[in-house]
Amino acid sequence: MCGITGIFTNGDKAENYKETVNKAVNALHHRGPDNQGVFCGKNVLLGHTRLSIIDTSTGSSQPFYSYDKRYVMVYNGEFFNYKECKKELESKGISFSTSGDTEVLLQLYITKGETFLENVNGFFALAIYDTFEKSLFIARDRFGIKPLFYSVSEGNLIFASEMKAVLQYPVSKAIDNVSLYQYLQLNYIPAPDTILESVKKIPVGHYAKIKEGEAITFKPYCKEPYPPTQKSVLSFEEAKKEYYSLLDDAVQKRLISDVPLGTFLSGGLDSSAITAIASQHKPDLMTFSIGYKDEPLFDESSYAELVSKNLKTNHQTFMLSTDDLFNELFDVLDAIDEPFGDSSAIPMHILSRKTRQYVKVALSGDGGDELMAGYNKHKAEYKIEHSGYLKPLAATAGPFLKMVPQSRNTRFGNLARKGARFAEGALMDKAERYWRWASVANENEGLELLKKRNGKLESDYSLRKRNILKNINQEFDSLLYTDVRLVLQNDMLVKTDSMSMANSLEVRVPLLDYRLVNLLFSLPEEYKITGQIQKRILRESVAHLLPQEILTRKKHGFEVPLLKWFKTGLKESIENKWLNEKEIESQGIFDAVFIKALKQKLYSNNPQDSVARVWGLIVFQHWYKKHITNA
Repeated sequence: MCGITGIFTNGDKAENYKETVNKAVNALHHRGPDNQGVFCGKNVLLGHTRLSIIDTSTGSSQPFYSYDKRYVMVYNGEFFNYKECKKELESKGISFSTSGDTEVLLQLYITKGETFLENVNGFFALAIYDTFEKSLFIARDRFGIKPLFYSVSEGNLIFASEMKAVLQYPVSKAIDNVSLYQYLQLNYIPAPDTILESVKKIPVGHYAKIKEGEAITFKPYCKEPYPPTQKSVLSFEEAKKEYYSLLDDAVQKRLISDVPLGTFLSGGLDSSAITAIASQHKPDLMTFSIGYKDEPLFDESSYAELVSKNLKTNHQTFMLSTDDLFNELFDVLDAIDEPFGDSSAIPMHILSRKTRQYVKVALSGDGGDELMAGYNKHKAEYKIEHSGYLKPLAATAGPFLKMVPQSRNTRFGNLARKGARFAEGALMDKAERYWRWASVANENEGLELLKKRNGKLESDYSLRKRNILKNINQEFDSLLYTDVRLVLQNDMLVKTDSMSMANSLEVRVPLLDYRLVNLLFSLPEEYKITGQIQKRILRESVAHLLPQEILTRKKHGFEVPLLKWFKTGLKESIENKWLNEKEIESQGIFDAVFIKALKQKLYSNNPQDSVARVWGLIVFQHWYKKHITNA
């Protein structure tokens, strides 16, 4: 696990950017504190920071050169089936000088060319330079587990693992107002766009090979998992066995490490399943979770400890006070290099920092909810599709629910919030309902916060939105696939990568092994969700490994008590720093009148989703001052 950056220049001008690339590498130091290096060619510079995991010797340091020095690679990620691929290459007479995956990956490219990634099982962002052709090959993994930003400026291609590294180069910092509009709704920015007009994200599952003077064109190296090539004819029992077999192998592959390794264990089904399988192959497994001393509504630690006791893992629970969370907040804001308003980044940052004191690698349960219908919105959608009476009931109850105080910070308030959102969504068509339930604000609420509102902004926004929702059809799997491409890629995986790598911790995600994903999208809807059960195939395949309490408990979010902070310790900063009305006016981005109204809702007895919206604005303002105005 590492950080990569580079520039492919228009003409033999690489020497001019040496200092810039070194600054970009330094900006990525947290991603790879063990070693760093830079390759300089006539028209390219490649930079790398290394977090040593597999083959920790200097022989696997990067930039990595082929035996004849023709090819140079920088690579961020892990390649879990490298041993099998290495044997295949050795059978063809190819020899290796290291024991790691980096050399195997480069040799696959040399041997097979641009198609080599199709059978690579892992996560990665990489760049390979051919000194003979003077060409650059760049690519990113299938699901966006590893980030890769790029910008084309003055004919130069710039790329890096994080936007803060891209900003070390001469790129425009003009805000993309359509992305900002989307951010005000979702609290994150959908790929391939970013908050800046000049910077994009390399599409997942794509590569590009660039030669001087050519435009960059991305091509897919693998087929999308949905719609499937063919539907499975497996019975549920057969599918369950197949799924468990693949999951077991996926976990085993991700236990390969030359440094200490453990698992995140929240006490939810996904992390418990991963931990249960991992513990069968690693008896001394270390597991890690956090708990909340002051907030029993948010605390899951007892479930994690129950699983640990059952599996006999070496468990660490980090019990946090409200002050612990509050004190972490500013470190989280500093770690965010593109506006990202999911507040569960705060506990993820703490969990990663504390886990890093024990291990260098952790396995996580990311992906289970999106792939197997684990969210409340999936349950709600299923009910709407299978119950004829809910739409008229929602039409009747909706106006009354809106009058009930709503908040994420109390059980009753959260039930009222969910009820009102359900009633609102039930009256929409499937695609619009999906979009509303993915958002923290509706389109009008997002638009009214913007100072510059016009028809072009709204039409460009609508075009991007239609593109995101284009795969939604009558099949339930179309929603899950949209979740994989929207929520998983742009929210969950961004949070995991940015917060873990801020603490030099590698996180691996077995549930996103592409073989598992392909299998799931080939299976019938009822293998994943029914009227009584969500994530059915996972739940039943690991039932023999976990306590009944874990198999039957409800979904629990990774929440933090933001509202309490907004009314106490953060109120002065909200009023005088981030959302100060005079500063808002002079900034010229947001409408001060609607910002004031949003703050009034926040401090009322009916805050609804204003808490999440205000947090999103705080994140944006902190990012803007740090990276755009340098204030």
